[in-house]
Amino acid sequence: MFKNHPKGLMAASLANMGERFGFYTMMAILVLFLQAKFGLNGKDAGLIYSIFYFSIYILAFVGGIIADRIRNYKGVIMTGLFIMAAGYVMIAIPSPTPVANQTLMLVVTCIGLFTIAFGNGLFKGNLQALVGQMYDNPTFGKMRDSGFSLFYMFINVGAIFAPFTAIGIRNWWLGKHGFEYNADLPALCHQQLDSGLTGDAALKFQTLMTEVGAKTTNLNEFAADYLNVFTTGFHYAFAAAIGAMAISLAIYLANKKNFPNVTKKVKGEEEKLDANQVKMDIKEIKQRMYALFAVFGIVIFFWFSFHQNGLTLTMFARDYTDLSGIKINLGFVSIEGAEIFQSINPIFIVILTPIIMAIFGWLRAKGKEPSTPKKIAIGMFIAASAYIVMAIGSMDLPLFSTIDPANNGVPLDAAAKVTPMLLIGTYFILTIAELFISPLGISFVSKVAPPHLQGIMQGGWLGATAIGNQLLFIGAILYESVPLWITWTVFVTVCLISMLTMIFMLKWLERVAK
Repeated sequence: MFKNHPKGLMAASLANMGERFGFYTMMAILVLFLQAKFGLNGKDAGLIYSIFYFSIYILAFVGGIIADRIRNYKGVIMTGLFIMAAGYVMIAIPSPTPVANQTLMLVVTCIGLFTIAFGNGLFKGNLQALVGQMYDNPTFGKMRDSGFSLFYMFINVGAIFAPFTAIGIRNWWLGKHGFEYNADLPALCHQQLDSGLTGDAALKFQTLMTEVGAKTTNLNEFAADYLNVFTTGFHYAFAAAIGAMAISLAIYLANKKNFPNVTKKVKGEEEKLDANQVKMDIKEIKQRMYALFAVFGIVIFFWFSFHQNGLTLTMFARDYTDLSGIKINLGFVSIEGAEIFQSINPIFIVILTPIIMAIFGWLRAKGKEPSTPKKIAIGMFIAASAYIVMAIGSMDLPLFSTIDPANNGVPLDAAAKVTPMLLIGTYFILTIAELFISPLGISFVSKVAPPHLQGIMQGGWLGATAIGNQLLFIGAILYESVPLWITWTVFVTVCLISMLTMIFMLKWLERVAK
């Protein structure tokens, strides 16, 4: 599989698995943690979530500037790993729930999240730039797209295990204290502590108390105890990411010599890179930059739609999806919960990448492989299709306000919820879209970016992702305010508009990329 690729590719992929582990831990549990820990509604939790993911990607632009200025990509990448680990330490330390001083603890949590984002900014884009530099060697140039697809596939191996690990740790901690997991209870517990539950909501709460193993009949006492155990399990789940960072650091240090060195001129490949850098004229640089910014503008709307998987799609899994059949019993712990759906995307990435690469390879051999910009346009159409499926599947579901405990609503019984196959099918389609856009977009940036701006332009790609992530909270607002099918239709619309814009610019982008 790695034949005809530089030997540093596999090492770079494995070194990035720790970052992906942490990223998918956050995607799986961050919103649910914020709501369970602080009693936040979806809009407020979604705002923090979107700012965090905005910061992760926009700070990659800062990391790219730093690495391009000092010409020490390897050192900046290693520093990023250490800083990320420090951020996970900050939010892994348990604190009591219910929170006595909510403002203070929210600030501490947000500082930890920013620390993770800053470390990620130093790490992520510059590692991608390092991979791109491997393919600046003419020996490997024609394999650039497939190389980035392989890179993308292997870094997602860590993402597969992250949600399972987070769920396992949380549920193990619940079991250790004699409780069972229930997705509806944290919101009901907060409402009971804030103002007391009444009517059907109170009856539902008392029933669930018995089902999960309550040791008291006092509603407030149970609510406080369950919340504390539940959120402490989440804290320990964040701690697992620290171990993943340590493994990534060890792999990175062991293989550091196999990565390109652009800190000084040496004979061979790096010398050629420097020569190319000098010969590129201003007009060509401008054309390349314009093309990159055009693509950046389009992918904003893909990430705005795609990264709903950690926000509104996770909320949908918790609130509207029958989770009774989604359970893995390992004996010492039961793996169940809305978070489990976050493993579906990386599993599909690992399964589908070789298939899609084989199709592209077959088309390449026949001289019919679509250009990278055309693949991105196709990917936008596929992403729109995923949300069409969600819109159709959500037509008959009630408004969130009618099942929200904060409004004294009654959460849906399992029989009234939708099959998990709706989300599984959606994630399948979204993953295909992702494989047409994300690794190939990174490849496009590495090919088109002027050599002396590789780090900044990889940061620019991630900066576009940041803007898309900053818009994520709009999804949370829609989710809690309008019928679900309208929420999903918004994402269908923006993906189709982006596809049409990409098609309009296609010939120009293909010409610049040659």
